[in-house]
Amino acid sequence: MRTMKRITGNFDVTIQIKKHIAKFQVDKPEPGIRKATERRPDPGHVRQDGAQVVHFPEKLQRPEVLIGSTYKIKTPVSEHAMYVTINDIVLNEGTQHERRRPFEVFINSKSLEQFQWIVALTRIISAVFRMSGDLSFLGDELKSVFDPRGGYWKPGGKFMPSIIAELGHVIETHLQAIGVVPLPEMDPGRAEMILQKQQEYENHVARTGAVVDKRRIAGARLCPTCSTASVVVMDGCTTCLNCGDSKCG
Repeated sequence: MRTMKRITGNFDVTIQIKKHIAKFQVDKPEPGIRKATERRPDPGHVRQDGAQVVHFPEKLQRPEVLIGSTYKIKTPVSEHAMYVTINDIVLNEGTQHERRRPFEVFINSKSLEQFQWIVALTRIISAVFRMSGDLSFLGDELKSVFDPRGGYWKPGGKFMPSIIAELGHVIETHLQAIGVVPLPEMDPGRAEMILQKQQEYENHVARTGAVVDKRRIAGARLCPTCSTASVVVMDGCTTCLNCGDSKCG
């Protein structure tokens, strides 16, 4: 009978061997598994442009319950509305490094003619959500998709080049709401100028007695910068009343 010691963690274990030892091997840690004392990286950091980059653990399992939000998309090019549900996972819950990160997306609609691309798109977007890295590109890529049959106008004069583009706006809005993508900031001087131009235009409309449509600026043209029908001519100069873009500087 032989006696040997085996070190397991911080404990010494004595094992009695009653048989003849024919061969042996040394246990090695499995690849990808860190030691308990090894420091794990910060689950998230902020890039120079303000976008938050979150790194997932090596093996991230879906919890039984996820929190999420549902957005309704109703377009004039489809009879039925679409409902986009984005579920989030909470990383490092209860700590100072707690973060919300989108984990999966579901799109529901009564329109069966769009079923195939809806299923394909939801699977691809969900796969991108579960990858580490910056997600700000996702909304931009979807917003740049144009429908060859033409886009449509939303209330407020916002032009959508396609249903996919509006889905990109929904994803971008959700990422901003949970803090993954920073909200766009406007220079205070530019914001004040836009408010001044809006007030001047409202006063001009009031003097002419024109009928005002709250959902869209009458006679306005599409702004190439913000894709909103809010470009008007004031004092001989074209100015966007939404983003402030002007040919006169």
